Amino acid sequence: MNIETIESIFNDHEKVLQKSRTLFPVILDMADICRRALAEGHKILICGNGGSAADAQHIAAEFVGRFHNERVSLPSIALTTDTSILTAVANDYSYDRVFARQVEGLGNKGDVLWGISTSGNSRNVNEALKTARQKGLVTIGSTGKTGGDMVSLCDRVLVVPDDVTARIQEIHMLSAHIICQLIDDLEWKQ
Repeated sequence: MNIETIESIFNDHEKVLQKSRTLFPVILDMADICRRALAEGHKILICGNGGSAADAQHIAAEFVGRFHNERVSLPSIALTTDTSILTAVANDYSYDRVFARQVEGLGNKGDVLWGISTSGNSRNVNEALKTARQKGLVTIGSTGKTGGDMVSLCDRVLVVPDDVTARIQEIHMLSAHIICQLIDDLEWKQ
């Protein structure tokens, strides 16, 4: 272990952060999509695998709890948390259907499905996005690299301009926090 490794990672993060400034309009659009859905009484469903599953839970917690400002709880569900549903669907159907099946049961027209996949090629996330579109949900995504198959399945997608998973995830959470702050700053009726 040495300080040079730490400095190198900070420098890499800073480079990706600078390249990601081009994503400001996308972040603003994603925040507006979520705001509109919430204001109209809809909910936000969020899914991803691994670190992106943890990010889905983190984002849902910011909406249901609060991010920064005191406000009413906003309806959001991380589709990554119910082990009984996840294991039953994976066993009875396939792992590719673990999120899509939940969208079938929980999603309604006007809701938002937010898919998170650093490659944009996670089959279970993309199957959920397809199902969401069929049901009339608005689809947004957070991805990286080239954007993968997710790009064509989302109404708005944030594609972090980098190939390193850790750097992509860092920008995903920064962007999610910005979205949460933009929504927190609005007036919400008790």
